[in-house]
Amino acid sequence: MTRVNEVEYTSVEICAGAGGQAIGLHQAGFRHLALVEIDQHAVDTLGNNIRLRKDWSWEREYCDVLSADVKAFAPSRDLQKSGALLRSHGLDLLAGGVPCPPFSHAGKQLGKDDERDLFPRMLELVEALNPRAVMIENVRGIMDPKFSDYRDWIMAQLQGGSYRGEDGEQAHTPGLGYTVCKWGVLEASDFGVPQLRPRAILVAIRNDILKDVKYEWPTPTHEEPVSVAKSLEGSMLDRYKKYFNGVHAQRARDAYELWLDTARKRDAELKGKGGGVAPTLVGGSKKHGGADLGPSRAKAAWKQLGVSGMGVANDIETCERKGTEGRDLFGPDGPMLTVQQAAIVQGFPSDWEFSGGKTAQYRQVGNAFPPPVARAVGKSIVDVLKAARERDRKNG
Repeated sequence: MTRVNEVEYTSVEICAGAGGQAIGLHQAGFRHLALVEIDQHAVDTLGNNIRLRKDWSWEREYCDVLSADVKAFAPSRDLQKSGALLRSHGLDLLAGGVPCPPFSHAGKQLGKDDERDLFPRMLELVEALNPRAVMIENVRGIMDPKFSDYRDWIMAQLQGGSYRGEDGEQAHTPGLGYTVCKWGVLEASDFGVPQLRPRAILVAIRNDILKDVKYEWPTPTHEEPVSVAKSLEGSMLDRYKKYFNGVHAQRARDAYELWLDTARKRDAELKGKGGGVAPTLVGGSKKHGGADLGPSRAKAAWKQLGVSGMGVANDIETCERKGTEGRDLFGPDGPMLTVQQAAIVQGFPSDWEFSGGKTAQYRQVGNAFPPPVARAVGKSIVDVLKAARERDRKNG
């Protein structure tokens, strides 16, 4: 039986998706009191992985995985497993990747006027839960000049200060008692993720925790990017070698070698210029059709890596059972990615399992926050919490 006092740091995460951020924060030392997500397939993904993974035994006992609209999430009412622990120990981190479309360059960038904007709800939860630290993730687009007034408003709500009101006049608020230590952009490929995926991250620490402790923004863990060729070589071989004997034998061997040569060549061409990493994966929305690897520019970039971006392949067993190798492995633009390969490109553990049909699984992967980046940010927050505890212990 896991004991409460074995856990150093706790977190609550909203908009948890398929667990990309949760995995990274878990690796950084946080244990989750709650994971809140509105998509039922993603909720099933979270629940299934927590149930199956040995290293998530604490969450099996204490974490509430909630299928809920975050606007209706009421911690005092909804936290069944973790409510008593939250009341007795408080909360170390409130985290969330609030919806990206209001600020994405791929959308209309309506910002605060977009009904999907959840920054105000996140701030309400900060006030309700009073966490020692706050982490908010979004697309790089929120850092655009057109959103500067909105960023000022968000920071003022957290740490106090002036901002431009909707009427254009200066307004002032005392804030919630936090310091915004950093609001900057981290590039996933700097952290071993074989993909160009810049994410804007806000980190705020409660003033009574921060005091004289210095927050350190994560520094890249990889001088050279990890290439798609290196990341997918093993899984691509596993897919093709099913056909190395039999009617497709020569075709399969030739197709695998062609993919590997193409991907490696692209990596060599781009040495020192970012390496042969993937373009940004996109998850798409439920309003549109099946899954593919993004807009025309992204598909062209994937083609240079030897991969067809026109769809998502069946997994090895389904491909063999349904006989879809012609589409999945032997297309003129190269193989399509499976969901699990897309997950590798996002930095998920290779054994993380996704629930739902193929399109639902791919959307979970494409919308995820890469775990290695979440781990780096989580570690930077843990360093502050740890230093604050040691300081308070000495002064106690």
